Amino acid sequence: MPPAKKFVRRRALRILQDEAHPLYVFCMTGEELLSIADISRISRDTTGKLLGYQRPEVKRHVQDIVSYLNGKSVVFPNSIILALSSQVHFVRSRGPEVDDGLGAAGILEIPLPAEGTAKPAWIVDGQQRALAISKCRRKDFPIPVNAFVADEIDLQRDQFLRVNNTRPLPRGLITELLPEVSTTLPARLAAKKIPSAICDWLNQNPASPFHKLIRRSSMTDKGKEAGIVTDTSIIKVIEESLTSTSGCLFPYRNIATGETDAEGICAVLVTYWSAVKRVFPDAWGKSANQSRLMHGAGLRAMGRLMDRIMSGVNGRDPKAPAIVEKELRRVAPICRWTEGNWEELNDLAWNDIQNLPRHIRILSNLLIRHYVQSKGTA
Repeated sequence: MPPAKKFVRRRALRILQDEAHPLYVFCMTGEELLSIADISRISRDTTGKLLGYQRPEVKRHVQDIVSYLNGKSVVFPNSIILALSSQVHFVRSRGPEVDDGLGAAGILEIPLPAEGTAKPAWIVDGQQRALAISKCRRKDFPIPVNAFVADEIDLQRDQFLRVNNTRPLPRGLITELLPEVSTTLPARLAAKKIPSAICDWLNQNPASPFHKLIRRSSMTDKGKEAGIVTDTSIIKVIEESLTSTSGCLFPYRNIATGETDAEGICAVLVTYWSAVKRVFPDAWGKSANQSRLMHGAGLRAMGRLMDRIMSGVNGRDPKAPAIVEKELRRVAPICRWTEGNWEELNDLAWNDIQNLPRHIRILSNLLIRHYVQSKGTA
């Protein structure tokens, strides 16, 4: 006599949008989820036919989620989306108040696969979250699941593309929100938290040369029109200098304690960029299509020059502004921010400089090389 078939039974809400493909909303633990659901990895068979639809596991992303789930206070509203086999069975609850005309309450039975047989569900969206939940210390942690019945791989792929085809959050919005988040952040976001807060200070403080020049997501339309510099460019300049051992802002960050001398950082930035404003008055405060100094590439290149010039300068020193201005004038003769061609960059036109890694690199190298050479011949 064959062994009795085993099931995972969960209270669920059934929603009928399409009779052939009912939707279910319920909860499961991570272990239960992976016991009944497979991840349909994208690949091709020997004939070249496309199989599956999911990208490979992103280990860093999974670990970030695991770290969060192992924390003290966890709120995890993000649901996992499953495609269920038609093998599932729904038993509607009895009673007059289990169906409100939109959804019906009941028990969903999902068969557990026998050894060597296919699982009855596939993860359409949330594979990284599902893996993380299964690896965290909270083995009984409940997670919301949205599921639809579909044996057809075409429908599963269709839903996968629709779910993952939404426009991602703008980078500017994410970075602006970071300083307001008090919980532990993934490493890649945590690295931008302090730079984003400093960027906000530079934009709001009248003493800053960037006062009201930085465009941020929270601004009104009028404010965005006045903002000529993208916040992502400023944040990147600060982040690079803070995290690189050769960065002039690196000494203001205590890696052991996590403390950062924000006032010291702001003093360095105001001193340096105020001097840039004085040395290049015709290029400062213009839109990027009028001045490549205010363009992402120009800001990043001048940021790397900042690391050279400010490494030996105390931003709080009253003499610092004059010292920095003198050092910046060493590179002024070769700069073509608003017109002409960069002779030492194969006559590249001033407005052909783009916010590309290659252009940022060659422009940075030119400015630093000329600066070092001019000091050697002074």
